[in-house]
Amino acid sequence: MYAHQIMARKVLSTTPDCTILDAANIMLRYHVSGLPVVDDDGALVGIITEGDFLHRSEIGTERKRNWLMTFILGPGKWAEDYVFEHGRKVSETMTRALVTVAEDAPLATVVELMEKNNVKRLPVVRGGKLVGIITRSNLLRTVAILARDVPAPTENDDQIRRRILDEIERNAWCPLGLSVVVRDGIVHLSGVITESRFRKAAIVAAENVPGVREVHDHLCWGDSFSGFYLKSPDDQELEKQAH
Repeated sequence: MYAHQIMARKVLSTTPDCTILDAANIMLRYHVSGLPVVDDDGALVGIITEGDFLHRSEIGTERKRNWLMTFILGPGKWAEDYVFEHGRKVSETMTRALVTVAEDAPLATVVELMEKNNVKRLPVVRGGKLVGIITRSNLLRTVAILARDVPAPTENDDQIRRRILDEIERNAWCPLGLSVVVRDGIVHLSGVITESRFRKAAIVAAENVPGVREVHDHLCWGDSFSGFYLKSPDDQELEKQAH
């Protein structure tokens, strides 16, 4: 399998000029642990994650410094840390040293990069522009779906997947972080919906694509204000059966 076959294409992102407060609220509201940062041209310039909020002046967790480290590193490092801990814009706190992956990268490469760099998500880029994202949960979900004796992906499966994505993503009700996995015409939909009617619309859209044999619903419902969310009825039933 390859990166493009499991990545989420409609990615929540932020901009360098966005405030730290707005970025934090987006992450809390939609249950994501990181946001790619893109400029006005769509180029990926950074990423901001939960880890970037650990050392912040608002909660009194700034990094401790001593005279020896100041002497070794110089005041420049201290100034850099001050901006990171007190900055109000995403550009002042985001990570600029990016680890990315191409659309045609094998999943083995994706996993290797995640482990080597100790990251939970990998932006997928094409020509320096963000086209998707793969998270550990994407990999976990794919393993859970395919941990059975199922055929390898075919060209027809990939065509079905592209048609489903194209059909759903052009609508305002498209689930956030939509992920579509197709094997032997069997479709698995994942992502976050903010209204119950979006679930049926996504399922119907997938069912109407030629070649689809059945559709499995893994869409979780999330409240954008309280942060509360529920797993899909199908997944809830599977959990009951597991116990």
